Amino acid sequence: MNHKRIFLSPPHLAADTAETVCEAIASNYVAYPGPQLTQFEQMVKDYTGAAHAASMSSGTAALHLALIALGVGAGDIVLTSDLTFIGSVNPITYCEATPVLIDSEPRTWNMDPVLLREAVEKCVRRGQKPKAVLLVHLYGLPADMDPILEICREYDIPLIEDATEALGTFYKGRHVGNDGILGAYSFNGNKMITTGGGGMLVSPDKALIDSSVHLATQARDPAPYYLHTKRGYNYRMSNILAGVGVSQMRVLEDRVQARRKIYSYYAERLGAIKGVEMMPDCKDFARPTFWLSCLRLDKSYGLGKPEAIRQALEAENIETRRIWKPMHTQPLFAETEMYGGAFGEELFDYGLCLPSGSAMSEEDLDRVCTALEKQL
Repeated sequence: MNHKRIFLSPPHLAADTAETVCEAIASNYVAYPGPQLTQFEQMVKDYTGAAHAASMSSGTAALHLALIALGVGAGDIVLTSDLTFIGSVNPITYCEATPVLIDSEPRTWNMDPVLLREAVEKCVRRGQKPKAVLLVHLYGLPADMDPILEICREYDIPLIEDATEALGTFYKGRHVGNDGILGAYSFNGNKMITTGGGGMLVSPDKALIDSSVHLATQARDPAPYYLHTKRGYNYRMSNILAGVGVSQMRVLEDRVQARRKIYSYYAERLGAIKGVEMMPDCKDFARPTFWLSCLRLDKSYGLGKPEAIRQALEAENIETRRIWKPMHTQPLFAETEMYGGAFGEELFDYGLCLPSGSAMSEEDLDRVCTALEKQL
């Protein structure tokens, strides 16, 4: 095989990353805390409009702490997105709470507000008012926040936003992750920007962030020795990784624009093919990042077609990925209460994520599309 590998979403580091990491090393703050960590958090706050922020070891850790901050515990109900990565739902089980899964809607591929209201009303009627709603902004597309916020306010249910796939995404001029009481971002190696691994928790409530930082640093109480009255975690980001994040934040908007151009290329080239539909662009109310550009095939292609395409492109050294397998179809959550489900199943059955790395060249894009066109 002569072709170089085209990855789905590889890291794309900034030119000055080594310099900012060396600054962190030179300061001798290599773990937590450190000046680069403070700077990184401030840069994220400035970009997203978040009032308060704390860097964490992962987006999953941030979501876990968000649930703890809201007092979610054994026996509580948390309504959450069905079509997502398992890292969105696992933290609910860490708290020994019960997830209730809500299907997506076609307009945004995210949580369906109609089904959310149905689930809330049913839970309330049976005396199990949900402790929280945890929604996901999938693939850099924003959920339809206004009706979801209206439901949460009407029933006084706290909202957590999993924006781990959506740094740089705006809904009606508002950066996602800030409409709820708590939000989470991810800096995993394949995300919009990366620190190699890491996440961030944001909130308009300083007390929630302060208490989360306390828990993220093993919940050490103020004393001249190690005193612990609460169970804590080792969830804070290191200063060296934050140094990577500082350099990445400087180029975030460039990375966003690159991925949006990649989506436009795919949409123009593949969108005209009969039976092929790109993910929604939401341009009438949002600015998505298209962290991953995804397509959806018509059912006429047959149930096995996306997997056949994935394997064919893999043979040409091009990495693609199936759409997330919905949580209600995972063995781990097979007995979980579910609202809807058909739309998410259809996206999994007929959807495919395309290479979307922000460093892709037009030659790379042409190669991907040429390989796809042979299969369609």
